[in-house]
Amino acid sequence: MGLRLKRPARVPRGEDYDLVIVGAGPAGLSAAIYAARFLLKTVVVTVDVGGQLNLTDWVDDYPGMGKIRASDLVSNFKSHAEMFGVKVVDGVKVTSVEGPDEEDWLRVKGTRGLDVRARTVILAVGSERRKLGVPGEKEFAGKGVSYCSVCDAPFFKGKEAVAVVGGGDAAFEGALLLSGYVGKVYLIHRRRGFRAKPFYVEELKSKPNVEFVLDSVVKEIRGDDSVKSVVVVNKVTGEERELRVDGIFIEIGFQPPKEWYHSMGLETDDDGYLKVDEWMRTNKPGIFAAGDATTLWRGFRQVVTAAAMGAVAAYSAYNYLIEKGLYKPRKKG
Repeated sequence: MGLRLKRPARVPRGEDYDLVIVGAGPAGLSAAIYAARFLLKTVVVTVDVGGQLNLTDWVDDYPGMGKIRASDLVSNFKSHAEMFGVKVVDGVKVTSVEGPDEEDWLRVKGTRGLDVRARTVILAVGSERRKLGVPGEKEFAGKGVSYCSVCDAPFFKGKEAVAVVGGGDAAFEGALLLSGYVGKVYLIHRRRGFRAKPFYVEELKSKPNVEFVLDSVVKEIRGDDSVKSVVVVNKVTGEERELRVDGIFIEIGFQPPKEWYHSMGLETDDDGYLKVDEWMRTNKPGIFAAGDATTLWRGFRQVVTAAAMGAVAAYSAYNYLIEKGLYKPRKKG
């Protein structure tokens, strides 16, 4: 469902920008819109357009949009940025951000020959959700396989049963939410112990329509046009069991690009999330960050929060340029 340009945009080389935005999910495209409104010369470079929205079919919690296809929402974000003249270049992976040098320039390099200078950079690359890596997972992504219970639970209202995989807070929060929407919830976890807060564990155990499937892992996800069942294997006994479900929510955590951040001298927390302050500033001058791969608002990853972070990051980049005496506004249009 990733959004592609009909004609690949030319990859910038040897150009100078006020701002380079890395990533084109809700955070990156929101940042692009605000940067353009501040009349900053801006380009967005990204592997693909859409970010985590490419893992779901529908969105019904973005204000003012009602229920909208995720691909349409992505298209709206992108079109809005382009309306202000921001170029979005996809199919490009940024490999390094060097500097700043003595003249406060950052150098952004990447695949397909990307090599530009920027006064500021916003990293909005997102955080990849950990996957099970089992047959059927990729095939049914967005067709019953979900990676965000909070986002997608309402779409399963009235369904007979769903499965949730994981043992942390996100899995338990998701299972608790889903227990109010569906007839039965299977909580599948590879161990008997949980990382989730004891409050969540006790609350979920009190739900009569929740069954714990412990010491077990998912072997396969089955279906036709959508998910119909999951096959689980008990790691202790070796017993296989097929659970009839209408969907499976995989809540086993995120994987931010920790090594990539460290290669650029950026500080992260122990889990690899990029440290930012309330104005989305990193530890390196001129480099800002927004979205799922930051330390801000961990545990509540939503389109609306990512967009908010992108807007704040663009505002911070704009203020940085003013404070450094580097702001040279371009004429609108």
